[in-house]
Amino acid sequence: MRAQTAAMEDRRRKKRDFRSLWIVRISAACTQRGLRYSQFIYGLKLGQVSINRKMLSEMAIHDPEGFDQVVAVARQALEAVA
Repeated sequence: MRAQTAAMEDRRRKKRDFRSLWIVRISAACTQRGLRYSQFIYGLKLGQVSINRKMLSEMAIHDPEGFDQVVAVARQALEAVA
């Protein structure tokens, strides 16, 4: 019983840990481009871009040009509001 409980907790923790990792990666990529993570996510919401954090993290690592385009969309959406 205890092993099953620990296994269930670890499955939940794994999801939490991966989401934290993705956020750290996206934050680092945004900082390199002169944008804060919170501004970036808000800009994506305003620009109606629905890419999950896992894909954004992979783009930041393996496709920097594509990530730059997504950052540009977020910036445009932020400027339209301001």
